[in-house]
Amino acid sequence: MTDTSLQAAAEHVRHAIRSATDGLVGRDQLAELIVLAAVAQEHLLVIGPPGTAKSAVVRRVAQALGGRYFEYLLGRFTEPSELFGPVDLNKLRAGTVETDVSGMLPEADVAFLDEVFLGSTAILNTLLGVLNERRFRRGHTQLHCPLRVCVGAANALPDDESLAAFGDRFLLHAFIEPLPDHQLEAMLSGGWRSDHAPAAGGGALADLDVLCRHLQQVDLGGVQPALANAIRQLRQAGVTLSDRRIVKSQRLLAAAAVLAGRLQTSEADLWPLLYVLPTHEAQQSARDVLRDVFANAAHPHLLSAVEEATLQPLSRAARLAEAARGCLAEEAAPERLRIESVLREIDANFGGEHLPEALVEWRGRLVERLAVAA
Repeated sequence: MTDTSLQAAAEHVRHAIRSATDGLVGRDQLAELIVLAAVAQEHLLVIGPPGTAKSAVVRRVAQALGGRYFEYLLGRFTEPSELFGPVDLNKLRAGTVETDVSGMLPEADVAFLDEVFLGSTAILNTLLGVLNERRFRRGHTQLHCPLRVCVGAANALPDDESLAAFGDRFLLHAFIEPLPDHQLEAMLSGGWRSDHAPAAGGGALADLDVLCRHLQQVDLGGVQPALANAIRQLRQAGVTLSDRRIVKSQRLLAAAAVLAGRLQTSEADLWPLLYVLPTHEAQQSARDVLRDVFANAAHPHLLSAVEEATLQPLSRAARLAEAARGCLAEEAAPERLRIESVLREIDANFGGEHLPEALVEWRGRLVERLAVAA
């Protein structure tokens, strides 16, 4: 079952993702997960070392979507007013404790909180209401928050149980690593290009809301039996999930469907389950346990997120084919470094004798274009 407005919205959001990640090599996965979380009306926790472009990706996605954006780096001495706004002094003189939230987190459509686990107990407790219920409560102030998605970031998961419980409120967990050696040239070229490129224009927030409205219409009957079997396989391998995370994972599967322009799910939509697992170790184990389950994983717009979740050759080949297609479709001649980068990644992932049929033609066309550009 499809819907014209749904398909158009999905395509527009995909275009926003592409514009947001232009020049940010190897970070398509993160941008795609932000949008997946936003459509599911859930939140994303990103774990990775400093300098891996976490904030840059969130900022660029927020610019591409449009709407109000709030970003803050938390520290041990961050005050609640720095996130939620100061007490309104005029109303305080009249005996009412209200918060002036103008330009602060309670008014944001997209939020990024770096070093989120460094927040005080008062901050984290208030954040729980904003994240879980989209409600801000402080003193006499009680507001509905328009927040589509909050991205929290940290260098590592906390050992403290209370902080781990807070981190569990982020349904998706993504673990980011520095780029591998074969992408260094592309990173340098893309970074220089993005530093001098104009910011991506907003306007996709309305399309995002269209997708959100369709979420409850998705038929999950085609995927629930397979999801239950996948959970059983994980349990047998010693990888467990709370009942709450299992039930909420269905929102991600439904979001994947609507982002593909569909109102029905299939076993190809099971891949977001990987990101529901809260630790890096659990995700690594799950990739092996669910290898057969993920064999047919696919998505027309979230190619990098699928590839990183499944580490399957077919999903990697699909993403590289799209990269080659985009490179060759540019009106102006693409940079030589960009062509070489795609070729280098194809060869790094597939030896000549193991090159998938879907990539044979694209690789040949890239080689031809490179010869012309020489």
